[in-house]
Amino acid sequence: MITKPSHINLYKGWLEYSLDFGQRAILFADILRRRGNTYIEHLKQGQPPVLVFNYDMIMDGRTLPKPVNYALVRIIDRRKSQACKKTKTTSQGERRCMASIKRPKPHKRPIVVIDPRAGHGPGIGGSKLDSQIGVALNCGHPVYFILFFTEPEPGQTLARVQRAEVLFLEEVARRHPQAAKPAVIGNCQAGWAAALLGADRPDIVGPMVFNGSPLSYWGGVDGANPMRYRGGLVGGVWLTSLWCDLGNGKFDGANLVAGFEDLNPANTLWQKQYHLWSNIDSEEQRYLDFEKWWGGFFKMNQEEIHYIVDSLFVGNELESGQLRLDNGKIINLTNLKEPIVVFASKGDNITPPQQALNWIVKVYGSVDNIKRLGKVIVYLLHERIGHLGIFVSSSVAGREHKEIISSVEAIDYLAPGLYEMIIEAPPSKTWLNDHKVAFIERDMRDILHLDDGLEDEAAFVPVATLSRYFDNLYQTFASPLVRALVDESMAEWIRQLHPLRVQRYGFSDLNPWMWPFKLLAPAVKKQRQPTQADNPFTIMEKASAESVNFLLDSWRQTRDTVQELAFKMVYENPWVQALWGTKSTPTESEQSAYSDLVTVSDGAWQQAMQQGGFVEAVIRIIYAVMRVNQRFDRIQFQVARKIIKANQRFKNISADKIKRISRQQIAILEHDLDAALESLTGLLPTKDDRLEALEIANSIATSDLILEETEEAILQRIKDSLQL
Repeated sequence: MITKPSHINLYKGWLEYSLDFGQRAILFADILRRRGNTYIEHLKQGQPPVLVFNYDMIMDGRTLPKPVNYALVRIIDRRKSQACKKTKTTSQGERRCMASIKRPKPHKRPIVVIDPRAGHGPGIGGSKLDSQIGVALNCGHPVYFILFFTEPEPGQTLARVQRAEVLFLEEVARRHPQAAKPAVIGNCQAGWAAALLGADRPDIVGPMVFNGSPLSYWGGVDGANPMRYRGGLVGGVWLTSLWCDLGNGKFDGANLVAGFEDLNPANTLWQKQYHLWSNIDSEEQRYLDFEKWWGGFFKMNQEEIHYIVDSLFVGNELESGQLRLDNGKIINLTNLKEPIVVFASKGDNITPPQQALNWIVKVYGSVDNIKRLGKVIVYLLHERIGHLGIFVSSSVAGREHKEIISSVEAIDYLAPGLYEMIIEAPPSKTWLNDHKVAFIERDMRDILHLDDGLEDEAAFVPVATLSRYFDNLYQTFASPLVRALVDESMAEWIRQLHPLRVQRYGFSDLNPWMWPFKLLAPAVKKQRQPTQADNPFTIMEKASAESVNFLLDSWRQTRDTVQELAFKMVYENPWVQALWGTKSTPTESEQSAYSDLVTVSDGAWQQAMQQGGFVEAVIRIIYAVMRVNQRFDRIQFQVARKIIKANQRFKNISADKIKRISRQQIAILEHDLDAALESLTGLLPTKDDRLEALEIANSIATSDLILEETEEAILQRIKDSLQL
């Protein structure tokens, strides 16, 4: 039975709520004031990265012969600084740690993290201790970070930035001669920038991780991904040219941030602020830390942003293998040699899984082609996290990023093919890890299943054609007039009057109306009296907030639906398709990567099966056991590495040679498993060698403490083949 609250209880609840409301209003206003002050102070400091880690400058791109506003830094391990309580002062005045700290081993692969330059500043990949950088440090890797500065260098282009990053990676490799090639982690925009590096210079990069990175710019699902229609609705790249002219040759990153915010007005206009309001006692610092990064607006040269929008987002030239840098060289994603990990989320409305994954289908066509080219591609899907959560969420850092970085070496030994990375928490913690990680073999249909078909992408072909037509019209007739009217002082006025900037300095100490909150907030915190969750007026407040959020979401859905329909009415029109819907295809020379798909005669396979000795046989047996269920468990890789390191016959064999042997033995197993196992006796002539090999096979099969029927069956086949 539900009882109504008495008048006295209502009056008491109203008094408590009124006091709480007034206190929250003061604290909320003070937080906005502090946000504005932080924004101004960050500007005065030159907008340094929001990293929580210290770092040493290694290379400053501004000093290169062709300068860029990028730099390479090495992250200082926080554990070392915490341990350095005992120090001494050298003759040069430097203070050095005297504590005994275990440094990373010389052979440990370095990790290079690149943050997106998409309106905001750098540092989001290391803005918390529980972050990508923190995870990499915890795993013992030397960690480097590529940051960038607010102002682009004169004449800076995307090609020049790419060449500078090549120099950065070469410097990292030079500093770690005993280690494998550096693994590169690219977040969002930096993911496709990293893909440019890997496709142009595959000799300098190791495994590559693309987090929330768009590489298939036209991909998406009807009714779910409205952002891909925006370019066509405004006529393409000409609007970018206009913004650059209004910026006196520079593009203001605040425009990109405003575009992101416009995707979800409910969150931008209400939910984010209300979450702070309703959790005013616990969310203050988290809100201020995030807003420091979110409110850091960085610029691009006109040449950079125009190339990005025209060639990538509108033209989709990277996926189609037609992207050319200023040296005329074609960037083809088939040139990527090292393993690739793609991390995407179904809750990402900026880079949905289709834009993160469809390029795999477009570039390679089939898993057989991936295998014949010797490529390893792994994808990992999150069910609900948003775009920013991929980079800033502590839970994602402690699970997905931790397991990706922990699996870098195992991925390097996977058989060529397409895999989905599955992370599962085991029933109980094991001695190796608290997550069970497996790589499940997948087919192109698994990627296509995430989409509703590729036919809708045909509408984007005329968008690309018309975009350049409209931009030429603007450049010819309007741009000279705009550039004549806008000088640097006017461009700066336009930037400072951007709503995202006004809302920050407008609520700072520059506004005298905000001064009282600086005095009132400390007193309110001392006398803070929050209401109880069951207060009827608090319940009414939350219900009202949900109603506002619902209304804004409904408006967004209506707006997005109308925009999608308008886009389809224009660009799916048969006349538009007939006039501007043709698309050039890559030339034969541009598809030269596919010439590697060679066939080998059966006689050559038989000869390859019988070549080698103990090392080849053991590696063949290890992979025969691991791939029996069409999946590779990381725990099996870890056990296999321990066995190989402890075995004297592997001591003088380099890691690169072991990888080459592994690829050979994988190919042999895939060609003919029965013949591959039957030929083991020729590689293991003595009984002792065969017994040792069988013992290794048993160790791999039972590494997860569970012996499945399929594993038991393959062990029996190996035993029979070895005649034991």
